[in-house]
Amino acid sequence: MGSYTPDRPAEKLWIETPLIPSTAMSRAAGCNIFLKLENLQPSSSFKQRGVGNMMLRATKANPGGNVHFYCSSGGNAGLACATAATALGKPCTIVVPVLISDFMMNKLKLLGADVVRTGAHWAEADAYLRNVLLAADPTGVYVPPFDHPHLWEGAATIVEELVPQLAALGVGPQGPDGIVCNCGGGGLLSGIMDGVEQQSSQHWGKKPEVLVVETVGAESLHASVQAGELVTLPAITSIATSLGAPTVSKQAFEWSKKDHLTSIVVTDAEAVMGSVKLVNDALLLVEAACGATIAPVYNGELRKWLGKGLSDEEWSRKNVVLIVCGGANISLEILRGYQEKYGVE
Repeated sequence: MGSYTPDRPAEKLWIETPLIPSTAMSRAAGCNIFLKLENLQPSSSFKQRGVGNMMLRATKANPGGNVHFYCSSGGNAGLACATAATALGKPCTIVVPVLISDFMMNKLKLLGADVVRTGAHWAEADAYLRNVLLAADPTGVYVPPFDHPHLWEGAATIVEELVPQLAALGVGPQGPDGIVCNCGGGGLLSGIMDGVEQQSSQHWGKKPEVLVVETVGAESLHASVQAGELVTLPAITSIATSLGAPTVSKQAFEWSKKDHLTSIVVTDAEAVMGSVKLVNDALLLVEAACGATIAPVYNGELRKWLGKGLSDEEWSRKNVVLIVCGGANISLEILRGYQEKYGVE
C-alpha cells in the first residue's frame, strides 16, 4: 500500500463532529442528553484535535524542513499522530507500552508508523522515547499525548463547536447545564475546561457543570483530588488502558480545584456497560474508556451529581452533553469478551 502525500498543505487536521440528541439516553437519564461524536474523527477519537493542532503548528514552523514526529501513546494519541503525519506527508514513530494489544499495534502499523513497544506503562514508554529515540534525532518533534497547551487548544474546539450546534437544536443561549467527559492524562479535560471558560464568557453567561469520569485502576485524577496533591498510581489495573496515565497532568489537577468540576470513578464493569448501552441505544461502538463517560447516564450518577436538590420536573429540563471521545481499541469481538468477563447484558 503506497503512502499518501497531500496535494496541498492541510489547513486543519480534524473535522467538526456532529452533536445529536439521544432519546433513549434522555429517557434513561431523566434529562436532555446530547452526544458530541468525537468517535467520528479521522483517527476515531478526540485526540485528532489536539495532536493535529500541535503537528500542524510544528510543520508550519519548519516550512520545507525535515520533521520526524515522535509520540508516546496508549494507542489513540498514536493513531492521531500517525493519521496527521500521513496527511502532512511526514514520518512518525509511535512508542507504546507492552500492555497495548496486538489489535492496536496493527492499526498503527497499517497507517505506516514505525512502532516501538516498550515499558510497563505509558510513563516508561515516554521516557524511552525522549531519552533514547528523540535524543538521537535532530529532526525529531515530540508529540506528547496530553500535556501541552497546543493539545488543550485543539480539544477546546469541541466546546467552541457546541455553541452553534446547541442553538440549532433549540437549547437556549444559556448553553448546556452540564458536560461529561473522561480523563486519562488530562488533555481532554484541560481542553474542555479551557473551552468552557472561553465560551461561557463570550456566549453562555454561565459555566456548565463538568463531570469527569475515570475507572477504578486508572483514577490518577480522582486520587489526586482526594489527596489534595498530585498522586502517582503504583500501577494501571483497569481494562480502560486509554485512561492509563499513572499521573495526571498538573494542568488537569489545577482545573480539578474549580467549583464547577466534579471527579467521579466507575468500575470496569460499569464502563463496559456504558459501551454496550451506546451500541444498543445509539449504534456507536467505542472502547471502555469512552464507556466510562456513558455509564453515569445509566447508573444514576449523572442525576446524583448534576441534579442535586432538583425536582424531577426541574431535572427534566436540564441539558447535558456527553463527549463521546471514541477510541480505536475496540471491536465487537473485544466488547463481547468484556461482556462475558463482567456479566454485562
